[in-house]
Parts: sequence; structure tokens; C-alpha cells
Amino acid sequence: MTLVAHSDLPTFTHLREQGHELLSLDRAKQQDIRELHIGFLNMMPDAALQATERQFIRLVGSCNRIAQFFVYPFSLPSLGRGAEAEDYIDCYYSRFEDLQEQGLDALIITGANVESPNLDEEAFWQPLIEVARWADDNVASTLCSCLATHALLKHSYNIDRQPLPTKRWGVYSHQLYATDHPLTRDINTRFDVPHSRYNDISRSQLEAAGLRVLAESSEGGVHLAVSPDQIREVYFQGHPEYNRVSLLKEYKREVLRYQQGESAAMPPYPENYFPERVQQLIESALNESSLNDYNALIDVLDNDVEQHLDNTWGDTAKAIINNWLGIVYQLTNLDRKKQYISVVNPDDPLGIRP
Repeated sequence: MTLVAHSDLPTFTHLREQGHELLSLDRAKQQDIRELHIGFLNMMPDAALQATERQFIRLVGSCNRIAQFFVYPFSLPSLGRGAEAEDYIDCYYSRFEDLQEQGLDALIITGANVESPNLDEEAFWQPLIEVARWADDNVASTLCSCLATHALLKHSYNIDRQPLPTKRWGVYSHQLYATDHPLTRDINTRFDVPHSRYNDISRSQLEAAGLRVLAESSEGGVHLAVSPDQIREVYFQGHPEYNRVSLLKEYKREVLRYQQGESAAMPPYPENYFPERVQQLIESALNESSLNDYNALIDVLDNDVEQHLDNTWGDTAKAIINNWLGIVYQLTNLDRKKQYISVVNPDDPLGIRP
């Protein structure tokens, strides 16, 4: 890992405890190695704030480029968080104004919970767009995940997401449609990605606006697309950052919502995620539970399911992030002021040119 633990952010300690090697700030200063400074706008709700932070920073840290990676989480005050999350952000997160002054090489933006069907009516809309506008002029590339993808496509191309008949939820097989793009170099031509969303932006909408689709699933929809210049904005509609149990935790939350009367029916299984053995465990627990008491099921979800689950998407996610950071590395090396537009160039071994 070439990730620099430049602050007291708990994720750095968590990754060390999992066996990942991180550079201390003092050790990093002793090395004459290029630095990449990456902003991480975390808009996830309080319950998922730290988990999402760990997942994306772990992906950045998996990059095998010869560089030191500094990741700076920040958030938006307009997201309306609880006291505990606010304290965490105040203690460990950067201020966007400070990052603007410092400068960044790249930016990652996560999804968020929404209350309105119209994204431009959300309280976070204007602050998010201010960040996106700044990034457009000041970083090499912005990578958007899920809701952030829908929001920035709405802002930049006036593409409106479309509601799905039911929640798209599970692990889906995707076909690679652009083997020549530097983002997809050396990845499998077919790979899995988790999805979890109620809305969709289709291939036809993206292509009509001049964007390029790189990977799509017949069941899950488009996962990976890029802006017309091919790299300035990268859009994930799925969740490649998810770990093995992310969908399990979502399923448990939905079960609890049903138990507490917040939803009308038990949640369906995430598609292509629970193997038959897990479904048998769940059905058995449901048979043991009373109509209003799902404690047996919760115990099974907490204690017996994880060992039967597989992560079939992590290696591809790491490869795409590695390719993305490699492109950022090359672009910022071309011009540290980052005043350029990049396009795919088949004659360039990097696949990019200023």
C-alpha cells in the first residue's frame, strides 16, 4: 500500500489492524516519491459514513502506482447529520475551503440519501454543484458513485434519472464494451458489480448526451461511463467499493424496517447474492420467528451468513481504480497546474494525451 496516514482518521488505524501497510507522515517525508492528493466528498448517511470512507480509501490504497496517496475526506454541512456524525466530521474531516486553497489532483464523490424525486431540490444540491464546478477547473478527474453520478449527470447534461419499478438490488454480471479505454485496461471482459438503487440512467440517455458507456449489465444496467472528453468525469452507477457483507447489512436494515412497521413487506433477497445455503438458513429462521418477532432471523444474519458469501467484484474494482489513479498520475505529471483536457489516444501507450 502506498497510502499515507497523514492524520488521525480512524480508517487508517482500521486498515493497519487488517494488515495493510501504510506510510506514516514522517516516513513519507523521507521518500522522494510523487504525491497524489485526492479529495473524498462523503455524502453518505450517518450509518454508512465510516464504512463508505473505509471502502473507498481501501480501494485507493490498493493502487500499485509508485506514488504516495493522500486522501482527504470532507462533507457538506447541508446534509443535516446527527450529533455523533457531526462530531466525527469536525474531528477528522477536512474543510472544503482548505482543500481549495491546498489544491487536489483528483476527487471522489459518494452517493447520498435523498428526500425529493427532484435532485435539484435537495438541500445538498447547490453545495455539491459548487464542489463539482470547482473540481472541473482544478482536478484531473472526478469519480462519481451512484447518487453522485445521477446528480452530476443532471447538472452537466440535464439527464434525468428514471424511477425503477422496484429496487435494483444485488450483484450483476457486466459486459465490458470498451477494451480500448485506459480505465478498462487489463480487466476482465465480464465482471460482477453490486447495485443498490431505486432509479436508473440508461445507455440511450448517456449516449444521446455524448457520453461513452464502458460497461453495462443486461439486468443491472449501465455501471461505468465517462464524459465526452473520456476522463474528466468517471461515473459509477453501481457500488464496486462494497465489501462482502455490504448487501447483507442492507438486507438486515430492511428486515428491521419491516419488523418495526416502516415497510409493508419483508424485503426480497438481493439478486445473485445469497447462495442457496443462505436462503435455507433465512427460511429456517423465519419459520422459527413469530409474526412480529424476527430475533431468530437477526441472529442468523449476524452470526451464520457471512461465511457463505462471496466477493466476486473486488479485484475488478481495484483494477479500475488503479487505472484511474494511473491516468491522474500521468495527467498531473504533464501539467501540475492541471489546465488541460484529456482524450483517449490509441497511439499513446497511456491512452491519454494533453
